[in-house]
Amino acid sequence: MSSTNEFERIFTVVTPSFAAVDAVIRQRLEAQLPLINDVVDYIVGGGGKRLRPLVCLLAARACGYAGELHVEVAATVEILHTATLLHDDVVDASGLRRGRATVNARWGNPAAVLIGDYLISRAFQMIVALGHPDVLAVMASSTCVISEGEVLQLVTQRDPHTTEERYMQVIHGKTAKMFEAAAEGGCVLGDQRYRQAMVLYARHLGAAFQIIDDVLDYTSSSGELGKNVGDDLAEGKPTLPLIQAMKVAAPQDAELIREAIRHGGLDHLQRIIAIVRDCGAVDYAHQVAARESQLAVAALAQVPASPYRQAMIDLAEMALRRAH
Repeated sequence: MSSTNEFERIFTVVTPSFAAVDAVIRQRLEAQLPLINDVVDYIVGGGGKRLRPLVCLLAARACGYAGELHVEVAATVEILHTATLLHDDVVDASGLRRGRATVNARWGNPAAVLIGDYLISRAFQMIVALGHPDVLAVMASSTCVISEGEVLQLVTQRDPHTTEERYMQVIHGKTAKMFEAAAEGGCVLGDQRYRQAMVLYARHLGAAFQIIDDVLDYTSSSGELGKNVGDDLAEGKPTLPLIQAMKVAAPQDAELIREAIRHGGLDHLQRIIAIVRDCGAVDYAHQVAARESQLAVAALAQVPASPYRQAMIDLAEMALRRAH
């Protein structure tokens, strides 16, 4: 079964709630300014996997929540995530996301930054309106960690001496923490005995997804990725495949990668892709991602069996097999 079909099967477990998330996002983000509405329509219409709201919906139901507030929480998670993407694309000067021009490429950096700020503000208005202190606490603390993760990534950029441990810290902040916010935000609506289990599940799930994202930069085409191959290398980001390659590749090859990270650019992209593949760095990164996926599944052991828990397990296992 293809990863696309696997996604669709997982989504069917929460189809009505998932369909409602997009409707809530459009409704809550409607503004008086046409520019905001144009950008919101462009973003929402751009699709995307909507993994974080999916995790939120599944976690809420897996923890026994039977109401509908989880749709609002899932929508706020996706809005916050979208805001971080708008800001990331400005910082990284990215021109392509999900196979389309980024907001900053189409409307300019000022519009992307300011509309990202608007999304964050609206998300917290929505969270406050829920009247659930635990949800507010989860989202407030999570956004701080995510911001710190983005700054840490900036600090490690163009640093070829970045360690695997530091890399894992970066992806916890910039990627896994939003997954945690989604799962924990859904869980606190239900049985909070499973709160730590949901946090651990989402932490390891997020890490697995990010590591595979970094692997795909060296194993997929731009068409499959929906972004330009080699973007991380061009920005001087020391991702796990590069970190491992610098450890095990021939000295001259490792030095070529170090220089590419120091200076950015794509002058030696094809040569570096070959090095990363041939030295076993891609396989190593897959092994680390597999470990994270297994830890995610193990974290759910104490959660009662249900179609929702099974969908979460399937999602963690599917993370390793996706091509985009």
